[in-house]
Amino acid sequence: MSRRVLVAGVGMIPFAKPGSSDDYDVMGARAIRAAVEDAGVPYEQVQQAYAGYVYGDSTSGQAALYRVGMTGIPVVNVNNNCATGSSALWLARQAVESGAVECALAVGFEQMQRGALTTHWNDRPSPTGRFNDLLDELHGIDATLPRAAQLFGGAGIEYVEKYGVDPRLFAKVAVKSRTHAARNPYAVFRDPVTEQEVMDSPHIFGPVTRLQACPPTCGAAAAVVCSEEFARRHGLRADVAIKAQAMASDLPGTFEKKSMIELVGAGLTRSASQQVYEAAGVDPHDIEVVEVHDCFTVNEVLTYEALGLCEEGGSEKFVAEGDHTYGGRVVVGPSGGLMSKGHPLGATGLAQCTELVWQLRGEAGARQVDDVTLALQHNLGLGGVGVVTLYERVS
Repeated sequence: MSRRVLVAGVGMIPFAKPGSSDDYDVMGARAIRAAVEDAGVPYEQVQQAYAGYVYGDSTSGQAALYRVGMTGIPVVNVNNNCATGSSALWLARQAVESGAVECALAVGFEQMQRGALTTHWNDRPSPTGRFNDLLDELHGIDATLPRAAQLFGGAGIEYVEKYGVDPRLFAKVAVKSRTHAARNPYAVFRDPVTEQEVMDSPHIFGPVTRLQACPPTCGAAAAVVCSEEFARRHGLRADVAIKAQAMASDLPGTFEKKSMIELVGAGLTRSASQQVYEAAGVDPHDIEVVEVHDCFTVNEVLTYEALGLCEEGGSEKFVAEGDHTYGGRVVVGPSGGLMSKGHPLGATGLAQCTELVWQLRGEAGARQVDDVTLALQHNLGLGGVGVVTLYERVS
């Protein structure tokens, strides 16, 4: 990375169930105002903006930004499936790092509809058609069930068979997530659940039950990034930086290995995280806190290993020993994750960013992890894209 990029300000609104939120432009504007205020920079000083959302018409980003102010800056609308928020941040970081601008804004928002994700364009090929073809080949497709649940459920079946683990492993992850969420006022689902309640909730596919699948929610989050020079000139806080960041797309092995685990993004995650560790000169065991893309409990387990937090096949031991929570080796999902906050697609990546910036600043309240110096973010979108970002506390 050619020059250090600071995260000067972050903002997030509490997520809400579909039908009970403000409209997307109102939510986006609220998050933008919060991030700009947190950074202490006048909105007019932002030189570029990247707006992430999945479900919405073109130029929805402008609609949200215009509620805050019309400054004539370039606005780029970003859609990269469930990794949209982090993709917007990736672009903003590149703009600052390259010297194209000194200060940029990334905002993500989503006004979700009730129920499972659906395809809105049925008159053309699906961008995930190859994924569906392999799912059909390996497990068959049940037209009555959500496709994502079948993809990740199929990966769960493969993981159980490959490593001989008890499927209750995935339920333990859901219990941990809800336990963390109880401390997070931004999470929608904060009530604790027991392992048995998770197992007894309605079955969906493979080891996945309803309490092991993230719900759709509405929300928004934003971040202001800038150069060190800009922060110094304007008297902005300079205590959190992006140490390294990588985005990866699929390689042929995603399909050629005939593996559901690879199909749902394990390879993407390995590739992006290895690039980050190499660029930063960091070992995954040096990291104290992580926000992962836990759209399903299965994916959180796969991500432990793909990020190198534990060895391949070692997640059962990792969870049993409590190394994924407070008092263990690393705290995964202090926010409660997607499982508890819900998953407003365009907002998720920037909500993860916000949580980790708060952790690095020591501003996470009751869920604060002790003495955080390095924080890792993982955001995944099938189709496919994986974004891994490493943040550091700047002394």
